[in-house]
Amino acid sequence: MSLAPRAVLVHRTTEYEELLARHGTRGQAEFFLASRGRGIAEVAERHHRAAQAVADVAAAVPLTWRRARVERADLDRFLFGPEDVVVVVGQDGLVANTAKYLSGQPVAGIDTDPGRNPGVLVRHRPADAGRLLRSAVLPGTAADELAMVEAVADDTQRLVALNEVFLGPAGHQTARYRVGPDRDGADPEAQASSGIVVGTGTGATGWLRSLWLERGSALPLPAPAERRLLWFVREAWPSPATGTTRVAGNLSGTERLRVTVECDRLVAFGDGMESDALTLTWGQTVRVGVCDTALRLLV
Repeated sequence: MSLAPRAVLVHRTTEYEELLARHGTRGQAEFFLASRGRGIAEVAERHHRAAQAVADVAAAVPLTWRRARVERADLDRFLFGPEDVVVVVGQDGLVANTAKYLSGQPVAGIDTDPGRNPGVLVRHRPADAGRLLRSAVLPGTAADELAMVEAVADDTQRLVALNEVFLGPAGHQTARYRVGPDRDGADPEAQASSGIVVGTGTGATGWLRSLWLERGSALPLPAPAERRLLWFVREAWPSPATGTTRVAGNLSGTERLRVTVECDRLVAFGDGMESDALTLTWGQTVRVGVCDTALRLLV
């Protein structure tokens, strides 16, 4: 007997809840903000909108379905199942934070604050949740297959991200490594820099785009569903021992960028989640490229 689908609602702690956790009461939080020329009303209103959106989505889950909730901080400890339908209630970035822990489950993005969020990934309103959930389990459901990036270390550590992977020093200072294409006969270049960013077409609206603009790059930005990545080295430093000729490029299909660590410690994290990072030490190699799994974002 097959299991009933499970609706997994992903949300995150609001700014208002963080203020209460820090200051204890609404009055104390209000005093703290007022002493700095700020008010609590707007923050509280956003909190109430977010809470109402989560409640509306929860109420739309079919009665015969199983259900679960997970907060952003607990995503790395939550076990998603193959029969799950994931509903992300919040901001675009929360979809990216969730995507790295999935393996092809359908995802619906629900915008809790239309007009404030770009709505690139949270494309729907709470009132759409029931329709999206029911359609998600039907054959041929329309979904965008958004390309993802993965980094795999030589000790089998693996990291997946929807927007970008960063490889560099934990303190964003200077790392030393060798970088080049992962193919026989390729001659890697020794570099010293503040890190490398490898991004997708979805990430081309954020950090990747800012690097692309800053460089005046002639490389075309990938589309979100395109199985192609761009990579940029940040602030490569020329010296007698390090070069700056390999500072940007494309990765398509099965192509991989190979990075070999030549410093005490290098980290790799995805989509800004530094708390869930790979740690690499001297002599280790990590390969970065297009992930076989895509994010199935319901349309």
